[in-house]
Amino acid sequence: MAVQSNLKNMFVCLFGTCLVCSALLAGVYAMTKAPIDATNARLLKEAVGAVLPEGGELSDAQTLEVGGQPSEYYVLNQDGTPAAYAVKSTVVGFGGPLTLMVGVTADGTVYNTSVLSHSETPGLGAKCTTDEKFMAQWKGFNPAEKILKVKKDNGDVDAITASTITSRAYTLAVENAVNALKSIGGLNND
Repeated sequence: MAVQSNLKNMFVCLFGTCLVCSALLAGVYAMTKAPIDATNARLLKEAVGAVLPEGGELSDAQTLEVGGQPSEYYVLNQDGTPAAYAVKSTVVGFGGPLTLMVGVTADGTVYNTSVLSHSETPGLGAKCTTDEKFMAQWKGFNPAEKILKVKKDNGDVDAITASTITSRAYTLAVENAVNALKSIGGLNND
């Protein structure tokens, strides 16, 4: 004899299926959370190391507001004085959030930049992580001597070909990082 289909039976079957699926998702989340957190911490540490000069002592993460959003920064101290800063800066690019680690020396010069995460279009905006010419221009970029805008906006930053929006977002992330450090009195160029 077959079970008669009614609202109660459908509800019980749907509830049971949802319960099993939820348990499976929770199990997968629990198993992958620690490795994902460890990978993210390693990537953050590598990004901080890539945007700061070698030597000195690195502080723990400190909080500040970057571009109107809460963020974090690290201070590289050499001989007891701040020599450089690494600032995490997030803006909205063409495809979504674009998060950078921006290294800035105490005199306000951008030492280097590193992309932590992005949602940019593969082959276009995603070139912000692979275009050597674009990435190289940030090393030693001094906002006191150059205009921190893309050339299309009368600035000194060469945009990625066919990715002006991403280039503008990248430039804004760098500008936000420098301005955040100025706001806390971390730079010696004022």
